Amino acid sequence: MTTPQDLFLVSLDVPGERPVEQGDLSLALAGAELIDLLGTRALTLDGERIVPGPVPATGDRTLDAAGAALNRQEPYETVEDWLWRRGQGLAATYRDALDAEGQLSGKRPRWPRRAEKEAADTPARRQAADRWWSREPVLAALAATLGIEDERPAEAPAEEAVVLVVAAVGDAVTELNAVRERRRIENAAFDNIWRAP
Repeated sequence: MTTPQDLFLVSLDVPGERPVEQGDLSLALAGAELIDLLGTRALTLDGERIVPGPVPATGDRTLDAAGAALNRQEPYETVEDWLWRRGQGLAATYRDALDAEGQLSGKRPRWPRRAEKEAADTPARRQAADRWWSREPVLAALAATLGIEDERPAEAPAEEAVVLVVAAVGDAVTELNAVRERRRIENAAFDNIWRAP
């Protein structure tokens, strides 16, 4: 299983401080893809720019698609730009892929409530749970950006590039939450205008 798949399964199984929003999860999944592609040497980071390497053949269709989607023309894409571009609808892509592989059971989820579609009891789910409960640094750091944490501290990821990607995911999730809050306030103000006598 890949880090994005494990992160998706953890988002279904582990309670967080708030429900995981589909957009937040999509951004974190895009970051998880970058981290896995860093691990396969399919890319390197030059500062915040993603420098693509050879097109990977990881054996996972979704991760291979991520590798093929890397911008291969200079100036290369920034990590932030990748998260927003690749992250569009990515949670649904992973949901559908895991569902097709028999990793999920039950009803289709209605976002943001993650509990409506549970992970099936499969070796992949157990692997994701083992990785989570062992507090594997990369998975724990990405889950924390989604508000999924527990009391046990996890070590920070050791690689500088991974730390940069996790920080970019955290910033993007914060920005998306700010946009949601601004829209909520604007909608409430608009409703108040129409209710005024």
